[in-house]
Amino acid sequence: MRLTTKVGTIVKLHSVMHPAAGGVLVTLALLTAVGPASAQQEYRVDLTAERSVTFTSSASIEEFEGVTDRIDGMVRLDTSALNAESGGDGTEFFFEVDLTSLDTGIGLRNRHMRDNYLEVKEHPFAAFGGRVARAAPLSDGAYRITVQGVFGVHGVEQDRAMTCDLSPVGAGYRVQCTFSVLLSDHDIEIPSVMFLKLNNEVQLNLDFRVIPVEREQ
Repeated sequence: MRLTTKVGTIVKLHSVMHPAAGGVLVTLALLTAVGPASAQQEYRVDLTAERSVTFTSSASIEEFEGVTDRIDGMVRLDTSALNAESGGDGTEFFFEVDLTSLDTGIGLRNRHMRDNYLEVKEHPFAAFGGRVARAAPLSDGAYRITVQGVFGVHGVEQDRAMTCDLSPVGAGYRVQCTFSVLLSDHDIEIPSVMFLKLNNEVQLNLDFRVIPVEREQ
């Protein structure tokens, strides 16, 4: 999947399997940014740390979750420029989730969800790329950031804005985001078979860490 945002260009170069992370998908991205590179730091998802992407569907008679740890991506930030009015110049990010690994706890439900509704053979990833619009400082070096960009799943892209919390952990950050997605916005049929009843609106929760990318000397 190639995603070109309206605020810059983030091009997925290729994907490989990272052996040290138990086969977790690694996406290499090229982030072309504007503004002084010396003031910015690139971060990548820490594939050795605990991470999770959870979707929750609350239909009228059933609630269930789908979970995966296969999230990857990169972000470029200038934390010294983050404030409540601006995310700074040249901030960009790209993250993607491997939908083929979603697990609801029931094998039959997994197969129907992946094959018949998400159609992961044609659309294996959900992706979100864009920029940091603003960042409200919280306590202890944390930020509540608003990001704007393009969210794509099932081959359909939508302009989105969402809020995430960044909390410092070591040299990097813990990232926590919660937002909702309408399946109908992405041409995903809403199943109502006995073992797979989905609400049109599903809640997504992301929790992962990013660590600095070491610059070449």
